[in-house]
Parts: sequence; C-alpha cells; structure tokens
Amino acid sequence: MKLSNHSSVPVYTISGSSTSRPLPEWLARKRKRSLKNDAEYANRIELLQDFEFEEASQCIRVSDDGDWVMSTGTYKPQIHTHYLPHLSLSYARHTTSLNTTFLLLSSDYSKSIHLQTDRSIEIHTPAGCHYTTRLPRYGRDLQYDRRSAETLIPAVGINENGMGEVFRLNLEHGRYMKAYEVDVGGDDLSSVGGGALQGGINTGAVNTAAVAEESHNLLAFGTSLGTVEFWDPRSRQRAAILQRSVHENSFDSRAEITALQFDRSGLGLATGSSTGLIHLYDLRSPKPLLKKDQGYGYPIHTILYLTSGASSRRQVAEPKILSADKRIIKIWDPQDGSPWTSVEPAVDLNCVAWCKDSGMLVTANEGRQQHSFFIPQLGPAPKWCSFLDNLVEEMAEDVNDPNAFTSQKAGEVYDNHKFLTTVQLEQLNLSHLIGTTSLLRPYMHGYFVAQRLYEEAKLIADPFVWEEERSKRIKEKIDNERESRIRGNKKVAVKVNRRLAEKMLERQEKAERKKAKRVLEKGGDSDMDENRIDDHDRPEKEATGILGDPRFAKLFQDTDFAIDETSREFQMLNPSTKPMVEDHQKPERRLTAVEEEVLEERGGSDSSASDNSGDEPGIGPKATGRISSSTYKKSGHRSQQPRVQISSSRAPYRTKDRSFGDRADRVKVDRRSTGTVVGEREITFAPERRGKKAGHVEKPARKKIEGRRSASGNVFRKM
Repeated sequence: MKLSNHSSVPVYTISGSSTSRPLPEWLARKRKRSLKNDAEYANRIELLQDFEFEEASQCIRVSDDGDWVMSTGTYKPQIHTHYLPHLSLSYARHTTSLNTTFLLLSSDYSKSIHLQTDRSIEIHTPAGCHYTTRLPRYGRDLQYDRRSAETLIPAVGINENGMGEVFRLNLEHGRYMKAYEVDVGGDDLSSVGGGALQGGINTGAVNTAAVAEESHNLLAFGTSLGTVEFWDPRSRQRAAILQRSVHENSFDSRAEITALQFDRSGLGLATGSSTGLIHLYDLRSPKPLLKKDQGYGYPIHTILYLTSGASSRRQVAEPKILSADKRIIKIWDPQDGSPWTSVEPAVDLNCVAWCKDSGMLVTANEGRQQHSFFIPQLGPAPKWCSFLDNLVEEMAEDVNDPNAFTSQKAGEVYDNHKFLTTVQLEQLNLSHLIGTTSLLRPYMHGYFVAQRLYEEAKLIADPFVWEEERSKRIKEKIDNERESRIRGNKKVAVKVNRRLAEKMLERQEKAERKKAKRVLEKGGDSDMDENRIDDHDRPEKEATGILGDPRFAKLFQDTDFAIDETSREFQMLNPSTKPMVEDHQKPERRLTAVEEEVLEERGGSDSSASDNSGDEPGIGPKATGRISSSTYKKSGHRSQQPRVQISSSRAPYRTKDRSFGDRADRVKVDRRSTGTVVGEREITFAPERRGKKAGHVEKPARKKIEGRRSASGNVFRKM
C-alpha cells in the first residue's frame, strides 16, 4: 500500500504491479524467494486473492449489492468471480473466445451476459454457460434495458437500407426484435463510413450506447460520425439527434463518440470522443455546457458520474465525474472542469469500475495484476475492506512516513473544519442547513462545518464573544507577566507540585556537581570539552531536564495533576514527609507550657485574692476531691483553650513560690480521716524529727565532700 498521488487529494494503490510487462513464472518464483527478507514485501497488502490474469484483463464489473466482482481476461480467455466479504476468488471459468464486454443482469453474480469477439452472445449462470447465440455483425458495446428486458448491442456496418443497427435481444421472448436503425453515413460515399464494407477501413458503426434507467429511460447511441441519437423505447422511434458542434476544427470533426453516460436526473449527458475530448450537455440545449480535454489524445472508454446512492450523502456530497482513457484516470468537477485528482498507472487501462458509495476504484488493465485504488476523500472504504480506513489514518498521522496522507503535518487534516453536534447547530441557528447543502458534512453523531462559517455564525449568535475573548486574552497576558516577576527566593516558577519540582531540581544539581567533581578528579580538560560539546548538541529539553520537557509541562501547570500530600497513600509512601498546607488551612498555634503556666498563675492569683479577702490570714484554700490541673496534664491530656482573665488593680500581685517548703507551709493541715474517698486519696502529715532511743549507739557522721551530689533523691530524709 503506497501513495500514488502526492496532491491535496491523495490516491493509494492497494494492489497492482509497478511494471508494464509481467515477469516469467520461473523468474517470479526466484524473485519471491529473494524477497522473503524484504520488510516492504513482507508487509504488503493483498486485497483480493488471485486478483490477476496470466496475461491481461479486459473488462470488470461490480455487482449492485457490492459483494461480487466479475472480470474477464486472457490468456487463456477466462472469467474470474471474487466474493468480496471473503476477499477470495470464488471461481474461474474458461470461455472459447475473447471477451469484449459484459454486464451483470442481477444484483449479484448469478446472471451475466457476455459479448464475445467471435460475434456471439453468451449468457452465464453459476452452473456455467447457459445459452449462446450468434450476432449478424460484430458488436461494439452492450447495454441492458431493464424495463423491457432487452439487451442492446450496437454493431459495426450498415444494413440493406444503408443504416447502422443496434440489435435488440429480448430475454423474455428469447428472440431478436427489430433493430434500431441509426444513421452512420449511408450510401453517401463522401462521408466517413458511407458505403464502406464490413471490416473495411473507416467503416461506419454505432460505437456505444447509454440508458437513462433511473429517470425517463431514454436511449442514446453514439456513432462514428460524432453524432448522438436519442430513441424512445416505448414508441421505438427516434426522438432527437445531437449533431457535432459547427465551431469545432477539422481535427475534432473527425472524432467519433466512444463513451456515453447519463446522470441520475436524466437531463445531463456526458460524451467522450476518440480524440480525448469530453463534452457535458443539457438535453434542453444542443450547445455543450463544458468541454474537457483528457490530455493524451487517446479514445475515452469510461465515463462515470460519481454520485452516492444514499440520499442523505448525495445531498451534501459534491458531484464528481470520472473519465478514463488507456493512460490516465481523471476525476474532476462538472461545474467548471477543475481537476480534483488523477491516477496514472504504469500499464494501459482497459476498463474502470467504481464501488458505489465508497472511495474504491478497480480496473481491468494490461499486465498480470489488476489494479485497485483507494481515495479517502471520495468516500469511505467498502464494508468488505473497512480496515483500509485505519491504515490510511495511521499513515496520515505519521509525519516521517514518505507515503503519508499529505505533506501536511500530523493533526492538520481537519484544521479548516469544526465538528458540531446537532444541539450546537441549533444554538448557532444552522440546523436549517442539514441535508440541504454541502456546507455540513455528516460524520458520526454530528457534522463537519467550515471554520469560517462557524466563526461567522458564532459572532452573529453571540455578538459579545469578541469582548469576552479580548478580556480573556488581557487576563492571560497579565498573569504571564506576574509569573515572570522575581518572587522571593523561589527556585522554580511552577503552579502546582512545587515540592516535587524543587526536589527534582536539587537532584539534577547534585548530579551535575558529582559529574563535575568526577571530571576534576580525572584531571582532564578534554573530557570537560567533550561534555561541553555533548551538552551543546543535546536538544533543549534534555538540557533543562524534566522541568523543560513539554511532555511533562502539565504536571507542574495543571491543577488536575496536583499531588495530594494529605492523602493516606502519599503518607504511607512518604512517612517522613510533612505535608505542605496552605496558609488558610494551617491550624491555630497552641500555647507553650511556659505561657500556659503564666496564664494559670495570673488566673489563680486573681481568684485567690478575691476568695481570701474576707477570710482570716494564714488559712489556705480548702482541699477538694477534684483532680488538679497539673495532675491532668501529667496524665497525657491536653488542657482546654486557656482563658485570659483581667485581675483587679486593687489586689496586690502575688508571685508564685517555687520551693516545696513554701508550698507545704501554706497547705492546711487536716488530720481527720474520711471514711470513703472517691477518686485519688490525699494524705496530709507533718514531718517530725525522731528522738534518740536509750541504748542506741550513734554512728559517726560521714564527712560530706563539697561539690558531691547526694545519691539519694528523697527530700523527706533531709528535712
């Protein structure tokens, strides 16, 4: 699969040989053995199995249901029928003579009629050749009138009346009907073809025929005189004659009509001449609407109106005309004749067929292999080879591929179009264009709209969109200027994941320091120069590290990629990392132990001063059964939020005694024991010095060494 035409409308060659003369069998086998290691040959696409003839192919047709392809060729004369869903050859059948042309009478391959070069007509069925009949004279073309079940065979030569004939073989009655008599020169010996014998030079003939079966069913016959005669099959009378143009030069006046084709409406007619000229006519006017030159001067053998069978697609698709001679296939615009695309294979073409509602063309040509071409912009791939769409899309996205879709970069295929759904079209007031114009191209669940049309419709629907866009641009510019300013001592200017960026930058700097240290230890300036050259040759994204790599830009700019350091997963992976919390999320700072004691002393002094103002001096506060605040703190519980109280200025300020003796003097002695105690039991006592007992020998006192600390920590022992 390779690109045949590098224009704005690319053409892919799916199958076909690049050489005009086939290789001998022994040389072909030897070449295949030598190409077994060739990657291009190994990755080739064989669209249809045995889509070839031993020498050349003559004619090809695609069935109406799109599942069968029948082609004829030589040598030996034979018929090949391919079943497209299986991509394989269904059967091959040999005939007794060469084939000129044939038609498929049914929607599949089951009934076909063949015009042979030995003046015979063969009717084939799946079982084989069903019937054979002879023709009075050699036939030039073959057409089928479905409404009357008649096969029309334009023939060469004249009858006893000096008129050319179009034989009518009625398949319902099984016999020949009275032929249509067409003027091809007659007894006028001065005219071309007049009075000439059969088989002679410049013999008059009816070269081709066409049937407007989708409209008025008018018959058209092109002659060797360059005229076109129209016949009504209902009355079997001549309806009109289209003469040669009087403004044509003498060279064009000798041109014969070799191809005819009606359009779907029946009002348009395309004629192809033996000199490579194509004329487009409107049946309501004898003057041609357009004149198109094929360019090589060879007779035109195929003209096709490329219109879709689906009504929805036909309304939005632009009409195209295909014309082909033995050298080139051209597709062009019928409005002005501007070329759309072309295909020029290396071999001569004999017949071209189009798979309806698709971009696939198949040909019968000289040479061993038959050709098949795929034009993505003409239509999608047929259903039996839908994989071609994916292959073409992959080739279009590969910018480095020389056989890419076009010379454009990847992603620029739909730059001039905007995809809109039906709801968006209704919002832009464009829903009335659906199915009425080619401006909306249906695709999947929406439509492709030209970018200019979309912008104009959006401006009309929302006139303030320009002001909004302008304000948005100004805001983005101001934000970019703010980001570019120097803010404190920040190492990196990122929006999200600042800690990760700083860590990576620190690792990068550390690696550079180690590298420089390693180079200095080696003591070689040449290594440093080489490293400097390597750094100079590296791309910018490697020089700046991951922070400068555009592939990871969103990691530090888009908030969707922000790392949640408060999540459980992050804390399990990084147990020693303290999560960064924003200023508005930071908890209120708690008081230190010293600040809590100061607040407690001030609060306690105020309360004790107010309580002892009416009591006798020297009496301390009464003991209660509640747990003290100091005991509660020592048990591991946190105190409640401290409450600041304003003390009275009249009461004297009392400082807190730090020594245990001062605290013990203020404690009220209560020697009464209570029967039941709830909570902690409090024991009060007055320490007394023991007296000496009789007979007790006092031990000598130990000498106390200054500066030595007592090993005992019992305070009561020293009291």
